Amino acid sequence: MSIGRTNRFKGIALAAITSTAVVAGVIFIQGAADADPKPTLAQAKAQVADLQTKAATAGEAANDLRGQISASQIRVKALQAGIAKQQLQVDSVKRQIGSLAVAGYQTSGMTTTAQLLLSTNPDQFLSQASTAQAFAGQQNSALRRFQTAQGKLTDLQASEQSELAALQAVQGQQKTLTNQLQANLDAAEKVLGKLSDSERARIKAENEQEEEKARDARPTRDGDRTSEDPDDNVPVPPNGRAGVAVAAAMNQQGDSYVWGASGPSQFDCSGLTMYAWGKAGVSLSHSSKAQYGEGRKVSRADLRPGDLVFYGSPSIHHVGMYIGNGRMVHAPNPGKPVKTDDLDYMSGYVGAVRPG
Repeated sequence: MSIGRTNRFKGIALAAITSTAVVAGVIFIQGAADADPKPTLAQAKAQVADLQTKAATAGEAANDLRGQISASQIRVKALQAGIAKQQLQVDSVKRQIGSLAVAGYQTSGMTTTAQLLLSTNPDQFLSQASTAQAFAGQQNSALRRFQTAQGKLTDLQASEQSELAALQAVQGQQKTLTNQLQANLDAAEKVLGKLSDSERARIKAENEQEEEKARDARPTRDGDRTSEDPDDNVPVPPNGRAGVAVAAAMNQQGDSYVWGASGPSQFDCSGLTMYAWGKAGVSLSHSSKAQYGEGRKVSRADLRPGDLVFYGSPSIHHVGMYIGNGRMVHAPNPGKPVKTDDLDYMSGYVGAVRPG
């Protein structure tokens, strides 16, 4: 065997050995990951709750971009309408220039002196020559209008491209956040998958009991999910709209948490408060961070039912509605139904606002 063939054989063998080692390493790492110790039921609950809270946090960060996306989409539509209108102006001026060019071409083959000498009516020709000068002025004017119109069109098109790029960037950020949300939910499912069938059944039963308890706490039982008559146990403020908002939120107890949902039977945290105050005729953004700027700030000591309470550090990522007696109604996270809790249910209290 030649030295060249021997070296090639050694190279191939070394590559094969290296590849085998890499594959073995991957299998070992995967095996180690799969061999994580099975959590206790309490540990699994804590891990799942943490992952679900992180999912909700990512979801509210994605919600916060809704306003930017909506505003950018409006600007894009306005620019596109402006471009269409400006294009009509450009096309109109181009047609004028075309007509003037055709008319001018008919007399462009000879000099003015030659045309005068050959004219059968010199007086009439001189009059036409004066008209021709005015005609040339019209051509120049049309060209200037075209340049101006085309310049405006180009500027609008550049602005549209810039706005579209900005819109796509924000949409990309929102997509990244929703991917984070889903990744946390998937991780929570993996944690549950390590439990026994009986342990998973126990957790499911506990969740169902919590949902049933929340539904039983609704102020009404007649199926009117937007009743404006709050229960006597819920303090009603003098402001009638706040009373309507409280009743609407309380009547959603037991409904499931779904990111991006704002009713009528599924909600995320800002979707619930937006829905409830919407029933009272007050428009709010679908974002806890945005809602913090959509009302008058009130201190914790001055809270009244209907006020919105906010949580999150360094950035707001949760909102609930105060209902009195130190409690709020809210949509906590993907693992919990709409329900009532103490204001200190979550850490990181930021402040409160009074919509309307």
